[in-house]
Amino acid sequence: MSVEEFIISVYCWVDDTFNELLKGQRLRKRGTMPSLSDPEVIAMELIGEFFGLDEDTHIWRYFREHWRNYFPGIGSRSQFSKQAANLWAVKQQLQKRVTMALGTITDPLHIVDAFPLPVSHFKRAKSCSRFKGEADYGYCASKSETYYGFKGHLLIDFNGAIAGFTLTPANDSEREAVWELTKLMKSGILLGDKGYLGADFKAELFELKAVQLETPVREKMVDQLPEKWRGQLNRVRRRVETTIGQLVKTFNIQRTKGRTLWSLTNRISRKLLSHSLCVLLNRNEGNAPLQLAQLIG
Repeated sequence: MSVEEFIISVYCWVDDTFNELLKGQRLRKRGTMPSLSDPEVIAMELIGEFFGLDEDTHIWRYFREHWRNYFPGIGSRSQFSKQAANLWAVKQQLQKRVTMALGTITDPLHIVDAFPLPVSHFKRAKSCSRFKGEADYGYCASKSETYYGFKGHLLIDFNGAIAGFTLTPANDSEREAVWELTKLMKSGILLGDKGYLGADFKAELFELKAVQLETPVREKMVDQLPEKWRGQLNRVRRRVETTIGQLVKTFNIQRTKGRTLWSLTNRISRKLLSHSLCVLLNRNEGNAPLQLAQLIG
């Protein structure tokens, strides 16, 4: 689809779903109505995130300069930012709707992984005033470095669509986050890397949630699965790396610009929603869900 068709598709989905959520009720009980409708603001946010514009100022300027005929009510930048921030709860409900449309929760197989969300590099961490008492020190194995910040925990379905996300301090265990991520899962298979390895944890997860955890084994450990099966599961498990890579490179999820935990989680939430909606639109276009580069062309 063209850029114009993409903008229209995103807006139509947001507007239709927004109206389904409100069921004819007004979101604002008093005060003057903003010049931009709430679906317009949310659509602008999600489109901007897909285009790599993760700051309100950049999104507002892009639509004011290039698509003002589609969004004639664009006012000041501050009004746009305030309205976007006040719609955080609506965007959470939209995430639930797109997750339902994709069928991610009911998928019989899920994949879990964690990735760093640094607030500051290790050398500058002591002078960093943001997120005191909330962030902590953690280690990024892929970069072999210690950082100060948070850890993002991601749950995806077999196709790579986001099924869940939670945020913890960087020093928290990956296994502890699994309980939050799988709270809506009733059963199924969960694939993870060696960070989730643990006989007691695996047994407890199966006993309490009927979720079968499968991870690679360490050296000198006996693998209960045939080598062929283990190889297939490992290939599927790496799909989460594709989703995380898109969130990092396209949606700039590691740019922790917020100064409060609320603003940080709000920024992350709209990136996740934008990714999920693009996966849905891509699937509806007949493309492979994670081939987001094919969405516009």
